[in-house]
Amino acid sequence: MMDALWVYVTVADRKEALKIGRTVVDERLAACANIPQGHTAIFRWSGRIEQAEEASLILKTTTGRFEALRQRVRDLSSYNNPCILALPVETGDHDFLDWIVEQVRPRE
Repeated sequence: MMDALWVYVTVADRKEALKIGRTVVDERLAACANIPQGHTAIFRWSGRIEQAEEASLILKTTTGRFEALRQRVRDLSSYNNPCILALPVETGDHDFLDWIVEQVRPRE
């Protein structure tokens, strides 16, 4: 199994997604952030079915950086309970996976 993680995050809007994406890449918690066009979410909250426009991020990181990334996303998110889901990368292009590891390596 590779060390890389694919992390899916939902946020309130594109502006928030851009802020979080830029911050976590700048802080070397994620190698990159992909921010697709917004989407509609339908979910149950406080006993009611809700519908809202929101945005998402796809972050690439490593298992060793995930906890710091998760906490930073929680700190920056306007959501009380943000969706932060990490999926292990089973395989992929080895050059790209090596690039992820190098990008999230803390500076000495």
